[in-house]
Amino acid sequence: MLMVFRWMLRIFTGLVVLAGLALVGAYYFLSRSLPDYNEDFTLQGLHAPVEIVRNNDNVPHIFGSDDRDVYFALGFTHAQDRLWQMTMLRRTAQGRLSEVFGNRTLKIDELMRRYDLYRYATEAVAVQDDPTRAALEAYAEGVNAWISEVNRGARGRGAPEFFFFSNEIAAWQPADSLAILKLMALQLTGQLEDEVIRARLSLTLPEQRLRDILPDDPGQAIAALPDYAQIVPGPFPQGAPRRYAEDPLSPFPRRGFSGASNAWAAAPSRAAAGGTLLANDPHLGFTAPTLWYLARLELRSGGVIGATIPGVPVVLAGRSEALGWGLTTAYVDDQDLHIEEVNPANSEEYRTPDGWKKFETRRTIIQVKDAAPVTITLRWTDNGPVLPGSHYDLATITPPGHVMSLSWTALTAQDTSMTAAIRLMGAKSTAEAIEAGRLFVAPAQNLMLADREGIAMQIIGAVPQRDARNQTRGRMPSPGWLAENRWLGTFPYEENPRFVKPATGILGNTNNKTVDQPFPRHLSYNWGDTQRVQRWLTLMKTREVHTRESFIEAQLDTVSPTARAILPLVGADLWFTGEAAPEGTPERLRQRALELMAKWNGEMNEHLPEPLIYQAWMRALQDRLIRDEIGPLADSFTKIEPVFLERVYRNIDGAGAWCDVIQSAQVETCTDMARIALDQALLELSEKYGRNLESWRWGDVHQAAHDHPVLGNVPILRYFVNIRQSTSGDDNTLMRGSPKGTGPDPWLNVHGAGYRGVYDFADPDSSVFIIATGQSGHPLSRHYDNLGERWRRGEYIPMSLDPVLARAASVGDSHLRPPAP
Repeated sequence: MLMVFRWMLRIFTGLVVLAGLALVGAYYFLSRSLPDYNEDFTLQGLHAPVEIVRNNDNVPHIFGSDDRDVYFALGFTHAQDRLWQMTMLRRTAQGRLSEVFGNRTLKIDELMRRYDLYRYATEAVAVQDDPTRAALEAYAEGVNAWISEVNRGARGRGAPEFFFFSNEIAAWQPADSLAILKLMALQLTGQLEDEVIRARLSLTLPEQRLRDILPDDPGQAIAALPDYAQIVPGPFPQGAPRRYAEDPLSPFPRRGFSGASNAWAAAPSRAAAGGTLLANDPHLGFTAPTLWYLARLELRSGGVIGATIPGVPVVLAGRSEALGWGLTTAYVDDQDLHIEEVNPANSEEYRTPDGWKKFETRRTIIQVKDAAPVTITLRWTDNGPVLPGSHYDLATITPPGHVMSLSWTALTAQDTSMTAAIRLMGAKSTAEAIEAGRLFVAPAQNLMLADREGIAMQIIGAVPQRDARNQTRGRMPSPGWLAENRWLGTFPYEENPRFVKPATGILGNTNNKTVDQPFPRHLSYNWGDTQRVQRWLTLMKTREVHTRESFIEAQLDTVSPTARAILPLVGADLWFTGEAAPEGTPERLRQRALELMAKWNGEMNEHLPEPLIYQAWMRALQDRLIRDEIGPLADSFTKIEPVFLERVYRNIDGAGAWCDVIQSAQVETCTDMARIALDQALLELSEKYGRNLESWRWGDVHQAAHDHPVLGNVPILRYFVNIRQSTSGDDNTLMRGSPKGTGPDPWLNVHGAGYRGVYDFADPDSSVFIIATGQSGHPLSRHYDNLGERWRRGEYIPMSLDPVLARAASVGDSHLRPPAP
C-alpha cells in the first residue's frame, strides 16, 4: 500500500512539473511577441530617422522630419501593438474569415462578398490625392516592416492569436486601410434593418399601431405611407431569423446597435477661461482590445493627437494646436432596399424602367477551413448588389419571383473619405475643416469643430437625392423598376446642414434629429436618440459658462431622462396604493420595490438596485405590450422604446389599445399590465439574486463586456483575454452603456464610448482623453487593460503636444533609421 502511495505521489508530482513546464514554455513563446519599446530598428523605406516616444500610458508620440516617415512609423507602431486586430479587420472587409474559422463565419463572408467592399476600396486608391496615396503607401510599408521583423526575429508570430490560427499574414496594401474605413461605414448604419422591420410590421399592424411601435421623432409630421402589401402583393414566405449577426466576429450590427456618439462644443463667450471647448465620445461595440488606439503624429502642418483605428493612418477624433474635431453618427438615410422583379422567362434578367436587363454577375470562391470551398454568384442591378433572402430576414418580405437589391452611398469606388480625413488633420480653422469635409463620402457623420475663435458643426458624407414621388420615401423596400423609386444622385455638399458660430455659443449632438426638413431633403426619418439630448440640454442650460470639468461631468452623467419621464406614467396608479401585504408575498415584494422607486431620482448608478428594477420592469412591460400583437417579431425589440411607452401610457392617438391582450377574453388596462409586468420582473430577479431588494446592484449585471472576439468564449482562456467591469448608465444616459437585450445576460453592457476626449483651447495641454481598455492587443502586456479601470472610474489621461511631457516617465524611446548609404 505504501508503494502504491509513493508511485501515485511521484506520478502526481511529475504531472505538476510537466504542467508547470508547459505553462513556462507557453508563456515563453507567447511573450516573444511582446515588443520592446526601447528597441531601435534599421528599416528599408525610411528617408530619415524617426523617434517613437511612448509615454507612461503607452501612447506613441511620433517625431519625424518627413510626413511620409511619420505615417511609416504609425503603421509600424499599430502593427507592433495590434497586428492581430488589424488582420481580422482586413479579413472581415475582404470576406475571408472562413479561411481561419471555417463554417462558423461562412454566412458573414458571403454577405461581405456581396457588398464587395474590398473591390471598391482597391479601386478607390486611384481617386485619392497625391499626399493621401503617399500616406497610405508609407503606412503600408511601416506595417510590412514590422511583419518582416516578426518573421526575421522569431517574435512569436506577431501576436499570441497567431499560434492558434497560423494562417500566413499577407503584406499590407493601401487598399486595406480604405477597406477598414468602409467597414466602419457598414457598422455605423442601420437603415437597411429599419426598412426590413417596418415592412414586416406593416404586414401585421394597422398604420396607427405601426406609428406607435416605430414612432417618428416627437413633433415631426409624417404623411401616411402605403402598406407594404399594397406595393408588392405577397404571399411572403417566412424565414428563420439570422444568427450570424450575433457572432462576435460579425461586422453587421443588430438593430439598435448601429453606432451612436456624443459631441458638444462651447464658444469662447460660453467658456469660463475664454477658450473654446469640445467634448467627443463616439460609441461602438465593446471588444478587447477596444477598436481605438491613441497616438500623436508630428506632421509638417503641426502636431495632432487623438484616437486612431489600427489599420487606418489618420487621427479620426482629436486635436492639433489650432483645431479640435469630433464625430457623431449623423443617421443620414443612406441605404435603400429595392424589390427587383426577375424575368420569368429568363432568370438572368430583371425588370427596369426601360424593360428587361441582364444582371451584372461575377463568381467568387470562398475558401473554408476544414471544408470544401464554396462558390457563390454575385449579382448587381442598376440599384446595387443583390442580397439573398437568407440575410437580414429579407426572405420574409421578398415575394416569389423577386430579389432584393441595395443602394448605399458606401458602394462606390469614387470614395475620397480618406483624403478628407488626411486634410482634416492639417486644417488650421473650422472653415478649412469644413472644406476638407467636402470630400467625405461614407459613413455620414456630424463633424463637430472648435478652433481658437469659434465652433461649428458640419454634416459630412454623401446624402442620397430621392424623387419626391418615391413610394416609400426610403422607409421600406420599393419596386426598383419604377423610376421614381431610384436615386437621382446625391445632394451638393453645400446643401448639407451646417452650423457655424451659433448665437447661443453652444453646439451639440447626441444622434438626435439635426434638421426638420420635408422629404426629400429630410436627411432621415430614423434618429439615434430622443432621450440623451434632453439631459444634455438641461446640463448645458444650468451654466452660463462652461469649463473642461463641466464638459467631463456631462460626458459622465448617468441620470436617465427616460426613467424620470416614464416611471411616473407607468406607475401612476400603483404608487402608495393598496393595503400593506404580508411579508414574503408577491404583493409585499411589489410594495417594497415601489417604495424604492418612489424615492429614486433616475440615476443609473452601478451601486443601486433601482436601475435594475427599472430596467427589468420596463423590459417585461414592453414585451407584454407587443408580443401578442406582433408575435416573434417582438424579439427584434431588444431595447426599451421610450417614445412607444410614452405614447401607450399617454394614450396618444389611441395607443393605449396596446394594453389589452387581444388573445384573452378579459379587457386588460394599462395599470393591469404595469402591475403584472412588475411582478414578473421582481419574480425573475428574486429567483436569481435573492429576495433582498436592497442588496441588488445594477453594476453586477451591467458589466462592460470588453470580450475578445475570437478567444472570448474559450474555456479558461476567456479569463485572461476578456475584460469585464461594473458600470453605471444605460442606453439613454449621456454616459451611455447599452444593454445587450438578449440571452441569459440581457443587461450586459456591450456598446458605448470606447473613446472619450475633452479639448480645452484656453489651455490645450490640459486637454484629456481615455480609451476603454489599453493600447496593446497582447493579453500578457500590462498595457492590455491598464486604461480600463480609469475609464470605468471616469478618469482621463493628458493630451499634450509638448515633447517634454511626452518623454517624462516614458515607457520607451525607440528609433527607426534608414539603412546606411
